[in-house]
Amino acid sequence: GTGSGDYPDGVLRVGLTEPGGERVPTERTAAEILDLLGLPVPPGADQDELAEMVREALAVRRLVLLLDDAADAEQVDPLLPENPDCLVVAVATGPLTGIPDVRPCTLGGLEAGAAVQLLARAIGQVRITVDPRTAESLSEECGGQPAALALIGGWLAAHPMASVADVTKQLHELPDTGDQQPTGARPLARAFRLVHDSLPQAAARILRLLALAPAGLADAHTASALAGCSVSAAEKTLDDFVKLGLLRTDGAAHPQYGVPGCLAPMLRALLEDRDRPAEIQLARARMLERTVRRLQACRAVTEAEGT
Repeated sequence: GTGSGDYPDGVLRVGLTEPGGERVPTERTAAEILDLLGLPVPPGADQDELAEMVREALAVRRLVLLLDDAADAEQVDPLLPENPDCLVVAVATGPLTGIPDVRPCTLGGLEAGAAVQLLARAIGQVRITVDPRTAESLSEECGGQPAALALIGGWLAAHPMASVADVTKQLHELPDTGDQQPTGARPLARAFRLVHDSLPQAAARILRLLALAPAGLADAHTASALAGCSVSAAEKTLDDFVKLGLLRTDGAAHPQYGVPGCLAPMLRALLEDRDRPAEIQLARARMLERTVRRLQACRAVTEAEGT
């Protein structure tokens, strides 16, 4: 693996775009990298000082630094170390012009064999074996994109009576939304719409309201407040979303759930399109009220411990 081979110091991943689409300031990215490396972040240090500390730390390490969802070159350039033993991979939707000595690489989809194998991991080999050509057609409908394949694989796993041909036909017949999406983004957008539109109405509403969660993260209590449902119902729904590939979770005893960055813009657009502003405002109010109550409960506990 990468960690034990050319890069024994492992892999660090930081996101450069907020769930709401705003770019992350370089000083915050630098502080996060230092924290991941276990290094202290001096209070009051400015962007240039923090970026220099990152470059110095990376200069003596052999690791992979993944800068995900970069908005522009200005977020990336200050963090690049002069160390050939350290690999920095910056992922962006467009070219990062203005950075010297970089090797741009346009990523396409998976080849058919690898895409079908990814589907098989989600739904089992039997459903692939009975109709291998349709499985290849499905991978083409998904553009070979792992995120789209994961969504469709999750949907098929949740619908064991549906055939690969069924979902391939549904994807193919989805009408164009008419928005100005780049061609490369359409397979994921179509897969997301298919999965969202097949959800029960209450579950689909919970999913859309997660676009309001602070920092793109929610637990069962936050989802419960947003949707106005019970905590147990919210928790089951969130777990179902993880199985469908709609959310990621940290796997803790009281887990946090996050919307993958590639789905966040589509989720926000769906919320604006399908839900009335008054309903969105009410959901925000419920979430804030629940947050205040939880903070007050924490304060009461700490004050009781201090007496």
